[in-house]
Amino acid sequence: MTEFILGVDIAKGKFDVALLANQKLKHKVFVNNAEGFSELTMWLKKYGVDHAHICMEASSTYGEELAAYLYDAGHTVSVVNPARIKGFAQSELLRIKNDKVDAGVIARFCDKMRPDPWKPLSPEVRRLQALVRRVDALLVMRAQELNRVGATHETVLHSIKEHISFLDEEIAALKKEIADLIKKDPNLKTKADLLRSIPGIGEATIAAVLSELSLFEKCDSVRKVVAFIGLAPGEFTSGSSIKGKPRISRRAAPE
Repeated sequence: MTEFILGVDIAKGKFDVALLANQKLKHKVFVNNAEGFSELTMWLKKYGVDHAHICMEASSTYGEELAAYLYDAGHTVSVVNPARIKGFAQSELLRIKNDKVDAGVIARFCDKMRPDPWKPLSPEVRRLQALVRRVDALLVMRAQELNRVGATHETVLHSIKEHISFLDEEIAALKKEIADLIKKDPNLKTKADLLRSIPGIGEATIAAVLSELSLFEKCDSVRKVVAFIGLAPGEFTSGSSIKGKPRISRRAAPE
């Protein structure tokens, strides 16, 4: 029985795929929307693919809807730290980099490394994610309005200050809703308590980590959490002559 592997290189408006079967690659490009998802399904059926192990990078939010769609369709989906894909690509000594090539790299990575399956976020985490992102958007608006205060005509100054007051109220209300959601949900509360044990981590960072980093589910200790969110110092020494200064590592804890 043929095993199918699909590498997906995701972007805002489109995604490139590479279907790996019997060590041969087939490529295709689709629009990153519901119509493109349906066309991908028809394209896979054309090659007799009822189930595939599908792999994509955990980059931005562009792949969230596609990952959920493919998961609901019954495929095995893996969403992988981009650093792992980059390291694998470097091991292949590739001289060309484009979306088509990247999709092939992701497919071969999936075939060789067999990354863990991904699951969609729970309804509670999706709600938290929406709230956190909304707060971030309002904070950006507030900063823009504050910048206008000292550089605008007095005719509209009152309007700007009124808007800032409105944004302050909205931000405060959303932050309270975020805190209540974390407090009431046992899973979120446990992880929030774990994060609070890390010196220097504030409530805004805790909410952001809980809402955006689904791989945080694998972290069952403070050490793993610190490594995952990129706060662990990394050592750089080799032999007797190379002794670099320890620096903050951006690599996640081992999977």
